[in-house]
Amino acid sequence: MDNKVKIYIAILVLILGITLLVDKGQPKPIDWTPTYSVEDKIPFGLYVFDQEADGLFKQKVERISTQTPYEYLDSQYDARENVETYKIKGTFINISEAENIDDQSMKEILYFVSHGNNAFLSMKVFPKVLLDSLKIELKTDFIPNDSTSAWMANKNISQKKYTFNTGLSDYFSKIDTLNTKILGYQSTRKNKRQVNFIEVPYKNGYLYLHTQPVAFTNYNLLKKNNYQYTENLVSYIPKGNIFWYNKSFNDKRISSSPMRYIWSQPALKSAWYLGIIGILIFMIFNAKRKQRIVPIIKPLQNLTVDFTKTVGNLYYQEGDHTNIIDKKIIYFLEKIRTDYLIDTAKLDDDFITKLHYKTGKDKKDIQDLVQLINDHRNSYHGSLEEDLLRINTAIEKILN
Repeated sequence: MDNKVKIYIAILVLILGITLLVDKGQPKPIDWTPTYSVEDKIPFGLYVFDQEADGLFKQKVERISTQTPYEYLDSQYDARENVETYKIKGTFINISEAENIDDQSMKEILYFVSHGNNAFLSMKVFPKVLLDSLKIELKTDFIPNDSTSAWMANKNISQKKYTFNTGLSDYFSKIDTLNTKILGYQSTRKNKRQVNFIEVPYKNGYLYLHTQPVAFTNYNLLKKNNYQYTENLVSYIPKGNIFWYNKSFNDKRISSSPMRYIWSQPALKSAWYLGIIGILIFMIFNAKRKQRIVPIIKPLQNLTVDFTKTVGNLYYQEGDHTNIIDKKIIYFLEKIRTDYLIDTAKLDDDFITKLHYKTGKDKKDIQDLVQLINDHRNSYHGSLEEDLLRINTAIEKILN
């Protein structure tokens, strides 16, 4: 490792050390995520409410932690002939930031209420199945609010207003005034009184709907006297057993990270870390060893053809046609001896016949070539240039 790489690593370690030192003295940021989980002690968790639930309700509280409302309530339904009722009696409770009850479960809850039971739902967003069944409408005030005041409609219970940090405010904009009883109101600095707590009869039971679940969170229960408002809310719950559903009892909080699926799979998590380590190792070694430029080496050229052309042109320019003819004849006869194993000492009829059989060439062409070779050797020729052309053409007919 050269000195340049060592300097880079030292600088990186120094920056990392300074960052850790600076962050060490910083207070841990507060997590304001509205988890509504009984396991969370953050501001919008339900840890405090869960710890005080048994004393607050003064009734038996059964926590539904591993099943959906449908699965739990359906398992408690006695479908025997002439019975058709639930084995349990009491109030179903759910406290959540948004809609965490599926449609099938909501229908089962309504069926549970219709058999003389109750349901207390404190949510910002209610299932559409519920709203349609009760003919009520929910509206959100999208004007940002620093705080919202809430109070009970019955002055005999409490005349005090309680302040909550809720952000956006939700309220009931339309209700069945003939059957629905208003139990509570809310207001902001920019809005007048709004309905946030109602009692709705449903066949043989009642539903208690509340739009400010923040009243049950850690932050608001421990702030001033806000716990009194929570006590006032639960005071409307009829006597009987409590069946409290919160899907986060056993489930861990869902991460908002785009890598959450990879973290949830051990194999993918290991592969991710292995990839990161591999990239770091590659960067370190790549910084040390640079790939030098590889020169382009051209392959050696085949100069045989060029050489032959040069020699041929030399003979041709010199006008030594006799020498060229002799070399052509020597090359031809050597080719015949090597390829066809024919004796070329005598170019007679026997030679012509053997060459005809072995090459398959026209016998007349072979006779003409032999005649030209013998004439040249006996010096029976006219123009040497014309003889060269005739012999070259005759040879190519036999060899090609």
